[in-house]
Amino acid sequence: MQCTLCPIACGADRAVRAGACGVKGITVAKYYLHPFEEPPVSFRNGSGTVFFGGCSLRCVFCQNYELSRAMRGREMTPAQLADVFRALESMGADNINLVTPDHVSDLIAEALAIFRPRIPVVYNSGGYCKTDALERIAPYIDVWLPDLKFFSPALSARYTGRDDYFAYASRAIAYMAQKPAVWRDGQLLSGILVRHLVMPSCTSDSLRILDFLKDVLPPHTPVSLMRQYTPMGTSALPELGRTLTPREYRRVVDHALALGFAPLYTQEKESAGKAFIPEWDM
Repeated sequence: MQCTLCPIACGADRAVRAGACGVKGITVAKYYLHPFEEPPVSFRNGSGTVFFGGCSLRCVFCQNYELSRAMRGREMTPAQLADVFRALESMGADNINLVTPDHVSDLIAEALAIFRPRIPVVYNSGGYCKTDALERIAPYIDVWLPDLKFFSPALSARYTGRDDYFAYASRAIAYMAQKPAVWRDGQLLSGILVRHLVMPSCTSDSLRILDFLKDVLPPHTPVSLMRQYTPMGTSALPELGRTLTPREYRRVVDHALALGFAPLYTQEKESAGKAFIPEWDM
C-alpha cells in the first residue's frame, strides 16, 4: 500500500521499505515518566512519554536528531506498543504522551484499539500533519499538543525542509482547536495546548504565529512559549549557532501577554541546554 499518511505523501510501501519519514513501522527509542513537560501535562507523577523514531520534517535544529533521522529505536508491533501503554499506566503516569506520532498514527491507533488507557492520551505533534489522518486517530486522543514552528514559508523551507509547513500546521491546529477543554485540579484532561519554540533571529515570525493563534484558538486555550532552543552542532546555518537573547524572548512573551493569552507557559533561560535531552536507552 502506498503511504500518503503525512503531507509528503511519498507513496512508499512501508511493509517493504522506509518512507520519507525514515521508518517502515513503529520504532520506540524511549518511554518513561517525563517530568519536564508543561505543568498540566507532566502534572504530579509525570507524563508517560513514548518517543517514536522517524519524522516527516527535517528540522536542522532538532534536539532529538538521532530519533528524527531514525538512527535510534527498537522496532515494535502495535501489540507491543499496547504493552508499553499498560506499563506506563501501571507506573503511575498521569497520561500517555505520544511524541512525534504523525508518520505512524495509523499503527498507534491499532495499539490503542488493543489497549485503551484509563488515563488521557496526548498527541504530541510537530504540527506537520494532514487533517484526514488526525480524524482517523481522533477517537483515541484526549489532548492535542501540537507545535506551531513557523509562519513564513521561507523560514520553514530553510529550517524544516518544507515550505508548506504553515499551510498544513495551521489547518491541523484549527481542527485540533475544536476539542472541548476539560481541566481537573490543574491537569488538562481534554483539549489543546499549543507550543511554539522561539528561535534566534525569528521573533517577527513568532509574533505572526501568535496573531494567528489569537484568531483560531478558543478563549483560555493554554499556549507555551519555549525558550529551550539549543545549538546542536547539526546545522551549518550561522544564525542558529547561538541561544536566544533575553530581549528576543521578552519581545515574544510581551506580545503574547498583550494579546491576552492565558494560561501562558514560559521558560527560564536555563531551559536551553543539553541536560534536558533524554538519553535514548531502549
